[in-house]
Amino acid sequence: MFFSEEDKILIKNLRQLKGYTAVRFQREFESKNWTRSGLDYLLAKIDHSGSVDSVSGSGRSRTARAIGNVTVVEEMALSQEDKPRTHRTVRQIARESGIPRSSIHRIIKTDLQLKCLKKSNAQSLTLANKQARMIDTG
Repeated sequence: MFFSEEDKILIKNLRQLKGYTAVRFQREFESKNWTRSGLDYLLAKIDHSGSVDSVSGSGRSRTARAIGNVTVVEEMALSQEDKPRTHRTVRQIARESGIPRSSIHRIIKTDLQLKCLKKSNAQSLTLANKQARMIDTG
């Protein structure tokens, strides 16, 4: 059941000042169509915290995408300035750090705002191939 802010304030004040129960709220405010379970939930929240607002820090905490894990993934995912081409693949990072591969992918995409690209093998060019390509494009 959805309660408006005015409803929440009214319920809070009547609960704290007069000790109304869920059944009494339903009887006195029949036109509101409040459900019993919704009132029970709201009254329990009022009794526990004294407020109808959400408690800060409620909800599932971030575990895989914690700040420490983001920095570890960032160091492994990006090449170092003095050592080019030292970045690792998503699978290598997952294996070395112990963080699930899907979480690594999410950290790279969401937190670091990078794109995960699969390494592809390229043909190795000999010196003769390089010279032939230079002549063709020249």
